[in-house]
Amino acid sequence: MGPDYYYTIDRPGTAEFRDRGSKFIAYAFPINDLKHFKDRLEALSAEHPKAAHHCFAYRLGAAGNNFRTSDDGEPSGTAGKPILGQIDSKGLTDVGVIVVRYFGGTLLGTAGLINAYKTVTVLALQTTPTIQKAIEINYRLQFDYTKMNGVMTILKKYNCSIINHKMELFCVMDIGVPKNIHDLVVLKLKDVRGIELTRT
Repeated sequence: MGPDYYYTIDRPGTAEFRDRGSKFIAYAFPINDLKHFKDRLEALSAEHPKAAHHCFAYRLGAAGNNFRTSDDGEPSGTAGKPILGQIDSKGLTDVGVIVVRYFGGTLLGTAGLINAYKTVTVLALQTTPTIQKAIEINYRLQFDYTKMNGVMTILKKYNCSIINHKMELFCVMDIGVPKNIHDLVVLKLKDVRGIELTRT
């Protein structure tokens, strides 16, 4: 069956590290999809236009199998990999870390760069709490508006997340059901008459 939970961070965190004049600023933040990450990267690039590099790593998805690193012009393997290494050493997913570097005039060498990117990532991840989240199975619910109270009572009681909803006379709702109580929740929802439940 695999695990019922995964670990991510609660809120954005930031940290700074200096070495021989170079300044490294790490931004760690929770993400739920690739667009979210790209928007943050764009915003930080605009915020730090004079920075020499905007290196990053992210890991996405409850299984953590969607990931990417970028050295953004630094020597290969000296930035993105050390950043991802720190995300992985904490066992996190749905997390992005972008490190902005201002060059200080002195070359740090491969070992110096790896150490700087690793250290600043560790510091940023220490500033934000790690939280446990339930792995969810997604469903689409369709029901008459009069059934709303019954549906919401079940969703709240079992900590289901509402991903999307369209409330009219006939309601459509995309929900996430915690995997560890999935069978029970599906049973309870099916007990409400007139609900159409589809796994997505």
